[in-house]
Amino acid sequence: MTDAQQEPNLRPGPEAGDPVPRPSVRQTVMIAAFEGWNDAGSAATSALTHLGEVWGSEKLRELDPEEYHDFQVNRPYVSVGDDGQRVITWPTTSVSVCRLAERTVVLVHGIEPSMRWRHYCEELLGIADELGVRTVVTLGALLADVPHTRPIPMTATSESVGLQSVLDVEPNTYQGPTGIVGVLQHEASQRGLQSVSLWAAVPHYVANPPSPKATLAILTRIEELLGEPVPMGALPDDAVAWQHGVDELAAEDTEISEYVQQLEEAKDTAELPEASGDAIAREFERYLRRRDINGGGRDSGGPGGSGGPGGPGGPGREPGPDKS
Repeated sequence: MTDAQQEPNLRPGPEAGDPVPRPSVRQTVMIAAFEGWNDAGSAATSALTHLGEVWGSEKLRELDPEEYHDFQVNRPYVSVGDDGQRVITWPTTSVSVCRLAERTVVLVHGIEPSMRWRHYCEELLGIADELGVRTVVTLGALLADVPHTRPIPMTATSESVGLQSVLDVEPNTYQGPTGIVGVLQHEASQRGLQSVSLWAAVPHYVANPPSPKATLAILTRIEELLGEPVPMGALPDDAVAWQHGVDELAAEDTEISEYVQQLEEAKDTAELPEASGDAIAREFERYLRRRDINGGGRDSGGPGGSGGPGGPGGPGREPGPDKS
């Protein structure tokens, strides 16, 4: 197996002069999500925020917003601090580091920039190089014609041929307008980094954030991809409450209720049930990882479901973002 085909959990080689220590066992991974066009229901950025909370992230640096943002599009926010002084918070991109037992994970949380995308990606990937990142995982969420009553469809794509076979992800065949997620993934591949893009399909008729069911599906896929336990906390309960809330809203509107039923029938007809053996194996692996982390205690939270990929867009709406 060549270097380009290595799994993202193999030991990286040491290099002199690195600004931060290399992880002791597994490769350093960068996970990035951006508010805006690539973040339906805020599902992707919510997943990144959750990772920062449960993995104890430490902020490393922020990018200068003057370089990348039109402040008439993404306006600064003024508030009053604890000392009574007025504070202005500027839209920016933050880079944080989570040091796990056997891996370092770099989290990038930003707002899709208004300008200078190539320079923006160059700066982020320069930081990735400083930190010894070998794999870049981008997160996204799009609006789709999928029912809220079924598992959230997840799509994983990669431009890295080795990862396509090792991790059983699809090649990226999308053609069309792209967002910063697609550009960053492409630029990472051009630099010789392994890259994976994860997308969740959010029901278009419940597009307003939060979307905890989609966030849970993204986190579950990250857990499978990295082989690192992700404590889910209250997210499974939030996802159930969200679905019940949408059920109640749909029940009050005959037209929406009939539309949801049509989506359910279309999805059930188009997709065969997931192979039970594979599903049970993945669930059991997640259970064992969480049990080991918790010292044999009770599981900290169940994962969300994932199904086949869903199509972007919907009736009367602009096309959704790409899944690149």
